[in-house]
Amino acid sequence: MAIADDLKKTLADPTPLYFAAGTADLAVQQAKKVPALIEQLRAEAPARIEAVRNTDPKVVQEKAKQAQDVVTAKVAEVLGAFDPKKLGETAQDLALRGVGVAAEYAVRAKETYDKVAEHGEQAVRAWRGEVSEEIVEIAGAVEPDPKPEAEASAEEPAAAEDDKPAAKKPAARRSTAKKPAAAAAAGDES
Repeated sequence: MAIADDLKKTLADPTPLYFAAGTADLAVQQAKKVPALIEQLRAEAPARIEAVRNTDPKVVQEKAKQAQDVVTAKVAEVLGAFDPKKLGETAQDLALRGVGVAAEYAVRAKETYDKVAEHGEQAVRAWRGEVSEEIVEIAGAVEPDPKPEAEASAEEPAAAEDDKPAAKKPAARRSTAKKPAAAAAAGDES
């Protein structure tokens, strides 16, 4: 039963759908920036191409040789300082650090997932037009519509004098009970 309950809970959770909607909305926002970037690259491309053409190949080779010398020196330094006794301690230390970093990234990933899902929920509401409905609901909660006092005072004596409205309420329930039966009969006909 626990598996079925977990499955129901997972399938009823709209967060992954909101995450997908948020991702799509963010992708659209980023795609809108592409034309401006293309224009910027078009404007800068001639200057960059000219800079590459004017670069002396000997200077590039010299810089590459310097970088290679630096890397070789660092590798020799690391291999020269290699101590087998410290290797085990270093491996354990790196493993513990790795676990800590992985846990930190997992927390950050969950936070980012929640933010994108929240963005997606807001995007879906905006797409559906529910944002305006939510504002109306908040306004209704802040300022509920008070009944006019004339209507309120007229309803109270009528209910106190006559018990017939109480008798009519079950009749109203019967009429609502007939609606599903009528709908079922209509469904049988089709």
